[in-house]
Amino acid sequence: MSKKWHISRRRMLKGLGACIALPFLEAMVPPGLSAYSLSKRPVRFACLFMPNGVHPDLWTPAQFGTDFELSPILQPLGAFKKDVLILNELTNLGANFPGSDGHYAKTANFLTCLPIYKTTGDNLDSGGISLDQIIAQHRGQETLHASLEYGLERINSGIDANVGFTRLYGSNISWKSPSQPCSKEIDPRLAFDRLFRDYVPGAAQRQESPWKQSVLDVVLEDAKVLQRQLGRSDQDKLEEYLESIRSIEKRIDNEEKKKAFEQHITPEIQKELTHLNMRIDEFSELHIGIDITEKTRQMLDIMALAFWSDATRVCTFMFGNSVSNRNFSFLEGVQGSHHQISHHSNDLGQLEQYKIINQWHVSQYAYFLEKLKAIPEGEGNLLDQSMIMFGSGLRDGNRHSPHNLPILLGGKGGGALKTGQNLQFAQDTPLSNFYLSLIRILDIPMECFADSNGELCEIYA
Repeated sequence: MSKKWHISRRRMLKGLGACIALPFLEAMVPPGLSAYSLSKRPVRFACLFMPNGVHPDLWTPAQFGTDFELSPILQPLGAFKKDVLILNELTNLGANFPGSDGHYAKTANFLTCLPIYKTTGDNLDSGGISLDQIIAQHRGQETLHASLEYGLERINSGIDANVGFTRLYGSNISWKSPSQPCSKEIDPRLAFDRLFRDYVPGAAQRQESPWKQSVLDVVLEDAKVLQRQLGRSDQDKLEEYLESIRSIEKRIDNEEKKKAFEQHITPEIQKELTHLNMRIDEFSELHIGIDITEKTRQMLDIMALAFWSDATRVCTFMFGNSVSNRNFSFLEGVQGSHHQISHHSNDLGQLEQYKIINQWHVSQYAYFLEKLKAIPEGEGNLLDQSMIMFGSGLRDGNRHSPHNLPILLGGKGGGALKTGQNLQFAQDTPLSNFYLSLIRILDIPMECFADSNGELCEIYA
């Protein structure tokens, strides 16, 4: 029987226009059990996608197994060496088909591993359902959101005349069906509101109460009621969680105020932006080289909150679209755009800049791992209960090669993964074998995934 202090795992903090899912609390444990007797905790999955490949000679560590030194690009992962798997010689075989040159045929199918239908219109076909959405189909009914899709660049349309593909293929890695990509949120404010508000507000709605209020102010009364029901330990956990929400909300507010102050737009510039169908913040980020580190980390922090509260167990995040021309001159030593630099033609100066851009991306991945590792869960932490993938659909942007892809996996998958390894598989091992292995860990009843022909048993604990 339930005790008066026992609360439902589905308990949320609610107010007018706000709904905040809660992290796991001891008060949610059924009577007669302890928090540590719950052997089966949910495992989260996230995929962080980086466009344009990597410096091919500076990615793979020289030694394999458990005794290895991180390569130059992977140096930002120094604190997480024992928490990650480095997977080598995985190939997206579905990206090799007639007319598949370029980036698009290696992005749209990054999580499907099947050939895409070559089209210049909106009659899309990614070949299949993406890995994240398969997981969402089997685990999404247990959470507030079946999955969440985030990114930094808006969806592109139109045709890339160089390769004859619609740019829509380069804007999506998550597919509900072969013809239906999942829309992604690229604005931290809207991502935050989608997670903690009853609905995503429009511009007009946000001018009205309660959208002017902090989301925590809206649920304050309900939070006070809940606090009185909780023990000291749970009160501390709840306070820490709410403070994390307050922190990211303030950072979003501060960034919006900063942009509003910095953006002095002449009528001529505004006319050109309207012609390009582009907002000023998007133009600045992509072409002027404004530092996007804070925006990126706001999005990653929102993902961490979503996992912490168990609002979702599936997330994807795109650092950029295919052929992303984001200007990375905000990094010391870099002058130019990502895509341009990735076509380095073996020029030493371009390769050095390519490495610096790669290191920035890996640093953001390390930041996300750090956030998850700092959140206690059970006898471990949230990273232990997660599988956080990082990768690109190309090995080297200069060659457009889908062979020996740069793939990382962080977290222990609830104890199912043997991390701290740099693994060398047979040449052209299907990337789909890796995905099938993750499906096995999640106990999803599938015999195969795309063109898989086995599992990566070396990653199992």
